[in-house]
Amino acid sequence: MALKSMTGYGRSDTGSSGRIWTVEVKSVNNRFLDAKVKLPKNYAPLEDEIRRRIGDYHQRGRVDLLVSVTGDFSDLVKINVNIELAKNYRQSLSRLARELDIDANIDLPLLIGLPDVMTREQQSEDLESVRSLLFVGIDQALAQCLEMRRVEGEALSRDLGGRLQLFADLLESIARDIPRLKEEREKGLQERLDRLLGAVGLDPVRLAQEAAIIVDKADVTEEMVRLRSHIDQFEELLESDEPVGRKLDFLIQEFLREVNTIASKISDAETAHKTVSLKSELEKMREQIQNIE
Repeated sequence: MALKSMTGYGRSDTGSSGRIWTVEVKSVNNRFLDAKVKLPKNYAPLEDEIRRRIGDYHQRGRVDLLVSVTGDFSDLVKINVNIELAKNYRQSLSRLARELDIDANIDLPLLIGLPDVMTREQQSEDLESVRSLLFVGIDQALAQCLEMRRVEGEALSRDLGGRLQLFADLLESIARDIPRLKEEREKGLQERLDRLLGAVGLDPVRLAQEAAIIVDKADVTEEMVRLRSHIDQFEELLESDEPVGRKLDFLIQEFLREVNTIASKISDAETAHKTVSLKSELEKMREQIQNIE
C-alpha cells in the first residue's frame, strides 16, 4: 500500500560546539501545500531552502517546521576593552584624589566596572558553518514525519479497501435484484394500464412501445457499469505511488452521483435501503480521503 496520510510528526536533535539544534515538524491535512517555517532570527536566509526541502517530502498539507537552538553560546560572545578610555579614567581618578587629598586605590576591578571600559558584543553564528548540521536535523525530522504518514496511510488504505469491498458487495446485491425488479415493474405497469383503460381499445403495439419507454427510464444498467469502472479505478489508486487524494475525492463524488441516480430510478423499499447504505459508506470513505495526500 502506497498511500500517505497528511498527518504526521517528526523531531530531531543535533549537537555541536556545546549547542543543540532541535527541529520539530507537524503536518495536518490541507487542500494545498502550506508550509510555515519558524526560525531563530539570524537563520532567516535559510528559510527558502528549508521550504524547498519541505517540498521534497510533502505534496499537500499544512506543514509547520520549527527550529530552535539551545546550549553554550560563549564562543559567539566578543569582549571589547577600551584601553584609552581606561587610561583616561585612571588619570582622572588620580588627579581627583590629589585635589581632594585622599588615598587613591585605583585597581583593575574598579576600572573594568566603569562605563564602556569593557563591553560585551553578541555575534551571529556563521550560517555556513552550521548549515550542513542543521539540514541533517531537518531531514531527520521530515523523514520521521514521513514514516508516521506512511504508517497512517497504510491504515487508511486498509480501511478504504474494506469499505470499497463492502460497497461493491452491496452494489452486486442490487444488480442481482434488477431482473426481478424489472419484471415486477413491467407487470405492475401492465396491471395499472388495464385498470385505467378498461375496455378502451388501443393499438397493442403502440401500448407496448410506451410501456417499454417507461420501463427503460428506470433501467440502471449504465449506472452499474460506471460504478464498476469507478471501483476498478479506486482500487488502482489505492496501490499508486503518487499523491492520489484529490483523485480519490473526485471519484467519491462520481460514486455518489451514480448512486443517487440509481436511488431515483428504482422505487423499491429494499433497494432504497441498500442505496442508503451505499451512500453511508461513501460518506465515511470521503471523510478518510480528506487526510490522504
